[in-house]
Amino acid sequence: MSNWIDSGGHVPRRARQERDACPKKNPREHRAGRKQTTLRVTCAALLTALAFSSSQARDRGQYGSSTPELKAWFDGLRSGKGPCCSDADGTALSDVDWETSGGHYRVRIDGEWIEVPDEAVITEPNRIGRTMVWPIRGYLGITIRCFMPGSMT
Repeated sequence: MSNWIDSGGHVPRRARQERDACPKKNPREHRAGRKQTTLRVTCAALLTALAFSSSQARDRGQYGSSTPELKAWFDGLRSGKGPCCSDADGTALSDVDWETSGGHYRVRIDGEWIEVPDEAVITEPNRIGRTMVWPIRGYLGITIRCFMPGSMT
């Protein structure tokens, strides 16, 4: 076994030699790398925005024959949680898919009963007579943005 110092091991260097030994970065390469990073972040933000916006509003055509006045009324509906968006985002419920107990509502969506928060209830008169719900589907499950009770006939 040999001694590593005698075999030319690590030779001590002065600090100036180590600093000069570091390779210098080309300023053009540094700027190009920064531009690529900015471009990647911008593309990721745009893709996220497109995915989010396309998953929110959808028009299934269920109210295509409504009058402009009814459409304007739907567009102006608000609950304590904010605007309900429009008729295209809402879903009409059958009488068996909603109930009230003790002044609180709950709805059945996709076979699951969901409590309607009090602030999600629309208090103005229902012009169409049908029970409507505006659900929001997220990674934590379904929440209710707006709920408009019907006549329960």
